[in-house]
Amino acid sequence: MDASRSIYDRLLNRISTRAAQVGVIGLGYVGLPLAVAIARAGFPVSGFDIEAQKVERLNNGQSYIEAVTSTALAGQVASGRFRATADFAELAVCDVIIICVPTPLTKHREPDLSFVRNTAGTIAKYLRLGQLIVLESTTYPGTTDDVIKPILEETGLQSKIDFFLGFSPEREDPGNRSFEVATIPKVVAGDGIEAAALVQAFYQGVVKTVVPVSTTATAEAVKLTENIFRSVNIALVNELKVVLGAMGIDIWEVIEAAKSKPFGYMPFYPGPGLGGHCVPIDPFYLTWKAREYELPTRFIELAAEINTAMPRHVVDELAKALDRRCGKALSRSRILIIGLAYKKNVPDIRESPSLRLIELIEEWGGKAEFHDPHVTEIPTTREHMAIKGRRSVELTEAALKDFDAVIVATDHDAIDYQTIADHALLIVDTRNVFGRLGLARETMVKA
Repeated sequence: MDASRSIYDRLLNRISTRAAQVGVIGLGYVGLPLAVAIARAGFPVSGFDIEAQKVERLNNGQSYIEAVTSTALAGQVASGRFRATADFAELAVCDVIIICVPTPLTKHREPDLSFVRNTAGTIAKYLRLGQLIVLESTTYPGTTDDVIKPILEETGLQSKIDFFLGFSPEREDPGNRSFEVATIPKVVAGDGIEAAALVQAFYQGVVKTVVPVSTTATAEAVKLTENIFRSVNIALVNELKVVLGAMGIDIWEVIEAAKSKPFGYMPFYPGPGLGGHCVPIDPFYLTWKAREYELPTRFIELAAEINTAMPRHVVDELAKALDRRCGKALSRSRILIIGLAYKKNVPDIRESPSLRLIELIEEWGGKAEFHDPHVTEIPTTREHMAIKGRRSVELTEAALKDFDAVIVATDHDAIDYQTIADHALLIVDTRNVFGRLGLARETMVKA
């Protein structure tokens, strides 16, 4: 038996018997739910993060991610199957290492792989024979092979021989209680036959359904395709919203009727813009990579342009409504934004259009505040430093009368829409929540 086969057999045995020590790097919206799911499946898990405060909270059984309850986390900590650490030297004892770090865009809308590169460099310091390294961070096709592998092979160890490399795109939907890590099908791929088998064996021990594909580049393309599909279709209905609105036609009524067709149609809904890490960002990873092949991606880029323009469209509609209905300029108005999170019933503000709405209103000279039952304060973000620290205002009858208009940007279930309908002077509804609830008023406009 050759050495590489022996290494493979040992690791496969440790995975099959749940003896493999697993390390998850990055304990955010993707990494923490994954780490807890792996621990629940019976593997010992070390969660790695550079923030000492996060590590301390986690080891005390306190979760900061809604998808993981503190009760569930505390149970895995008490069992000894999960612990968090900021000591990356402990990667040396891990048999399986999973990378779940951010992949944002630069100011020029180009992929920022600095977190991925830095993490790969850290792993390389402690890389040893017989480890499986899996990237889960969303990225362009070829990243695992062209970026991760060369960094790891600078150690002198070789993929397919001394260590194994794979890719499995994260699939998270914050706030969706119908699915969790273990019930969402997992796409997997490896660098070579043995790596593919190891990645498949590992995730089969954690999730119900594993979907193997032929190469890591294919798996990377799967994730981008999923989110480009959403981006393009949301852009379509956002464009229809503007066009049909000019014709006096309600896009929400159109969609409601169209979705009665039992075939050939899938409903998507307009809004004030796109939020979250995936849909506003991921398509640009493919458009950037396509330029290497001198290929245009006009469809994808057009969708991004339409979706990016939506916050400005909402503010334009707000300004028109203030002028026509209230005889007041936006520059002299106080606006309350309902919902800071990018989607309903979650505290996640990543790429939230509400942040851009605040900035645009204040560029007009107005004053913007927000109410969100899930977000008490605007945290530090790379793109919106000027508004960090602002706190959610209380939603009361008296407070509503102090604002010239209310914009419903995120339709959280915990919002008292009846009070808003009864007491707000002007309502700009970007989610059709009042129409759905039968609370339509003459003081409302849709945008």
